[in-house]
Amino acid sequence: MLSYIFKRILSLIPVMFVVSCVAFLIVYMIPGGPATALLGMEATTEQINALNAELGFDRPFLVQYADWIVNVLHGDWGDSYFLHQSVLAAIGEYFPPTLSLAVLAQVFSLVLSIPLGIIAAYKRGTAVDVAAVTASLVGTALPGFLLSMFLMLFFSVSHHWFPVAGYAGLEQGIGEHLKYLFVPALSLGIVQAAYITRMTRSSLLDVLYKSFIHTARAKGLKERKVILVYGLKNAAPVILTAVGQSFGSLITGTIVTETLFNIPGIGMLTISAINRRDVFVIQGVVLFVTLLYVLVNLAVDILYGIVDPRLQPGRK
Repeated sequence: MLSYIFKRILSLIPVMFVVSCVAFLIVYMIPGGPATALLGMEATTEQINALNAELGFDRPFLVQYADWIVNVLHGDWGDSYFLHQSVLAAIGEYFPPTLSLAVLAQVFSLVLSIPLGIIAAYKRGTAVDVAAVTASLVGTALPGFLLSMFLMLFFSVSHHWFPVAGYAGLEQGIGEHLKYLFVPALSLGIVQAAYITRMTRSSLLDVLYKSFIHTARAKGLKERKVILVYGLKNAAPVILTAVGQSFGSLITGTIVTETLFNIPGIGMLTISAINRRDVFVIQGVVLFVTLLYVLVNLAVDILYGIVDPRLQPGRK
């Protein structure tokens, strides 16, 4: 198992190299170059040249990349010219709300999707199955911001059960924290639940007609044990994939929801950095969220090997 984990970590090296190249190139994709972006279009040529010299942008491209990657590996991701703090400090300040939102949304999605997917698979071809499939298709097709606005109108504007927008940190109490996150997390969770429900249903259907399931039933095992122990265990790799992709999407894709509900997370940091052309923050956020996405997928791959050792390379 350790060799499997080691090989999976080694396989991330080329991936992270490509990611680092993309993140580094972002600075040079901004019209006028990084110095113009930081100083503004009204800056003089002398000011731009001076800042290029100060930040080292007048050096050869590969030299800049090599220095940048060495600094990144040593924890120096640059400084924000507008927030007056390091990029890592800014990410550390804005990430907790995003993480809380993603975790709560994932909880909602799992609570909704796993039971619904199991029931739909078990009741295949019945009205329950058709309703579950239709609901998941509607959830997948429904724009996230539209669902967020509907839930906001229902829970906050009409019934005043939850705040319309805003955020309360954990230091203000877990109840207050969850109260502000409930509606945005529910809207994100419903969208993700639609996807996981379909994956749970289809993977269980593939398993439930296998010979070992018929054997388990022939031995007189209770149907609940057949479904939850034998069926769900063998369908777990596909479901884990769906959950991993879902969590990665939640971490990296909360920009619209955070903006709509005024949650000071990574999404709002990204939007403000783009508006101010805070190039080092944009660069850092891209690198950070991509790293997270890659690590989540690594965790899912490792869980594969734990849940089903046959999926490990070299195992039969």
